[in-house]
Amino acid sequence: MDHRTPRTSELLAAVLAAQESDKVAVGDLVNALRNRAFGILFLIFGIPNCIPMPPGIPVICGIVLALIGAQMVIGRQELWLPEWLSKRTFSRSILETVVTRSLPYIKRFETYSSPRYQQFAGPTARRAVGATVVLLGFILLLPIPFLGNLPPGFAVCIFGLGLVERDGLVILAGFGATLLGIVITGLMTWAIWQGAVAIF
Repeated sequence: MDHRTPRTSELLAAVLAAQESDKVAVGDLVNALRNRAFGILFLIFGIPNCIPMPPGIPVICGIVLALIGAQMVIGRQELWLPEWLSKRTFSRSILETVVTRSLPYIKRFETYSSPRYQQFAGPTARRAVGATVVLLGFILLLPIPFLGNLPPGFAVCIFGLGLVERDGLVILAGFGATLLGIVITGLMTWAIWQGAVAIF
């Protein structure tokens, strides 16, 4: 019997295979993943900010990510969502797009990743990751045009990969990507503001 820990790509493929109806409820995803929900949900709700998606999706992603991050901060082992959000549904085709488009890159990443630097993947680090993702979730709620959702979404994905793979080095990279994303988002916001001032 194979007792090894499933890789990120295997968990994502299993999540997609388990959703057979045309609509997917956020609560069903959480219940299926149980204590593995945090890292995988960072990916599921982070990746849509890195690829073209229907309007409104980044807002939902930002809310979910902020809630997940807040519960990591307080040390919850299983994720809780309010009923209104748990019953919120989205098209299975969106989940399929997220999984199928990301799997080739994730499998390539898995060849280099392994459980390491466990001091950066322990309980204290998880709380720090949670607090950072709360911030990133709020940034995703901002109406920044063009590629405004990409930097925070990319940082969230890195955290998700690090958590699932228990790779402390990748988690550290997530903090670096967060700093870079905040700088880029800040510069874009400043440029938009300057453009608006110039017009009016």
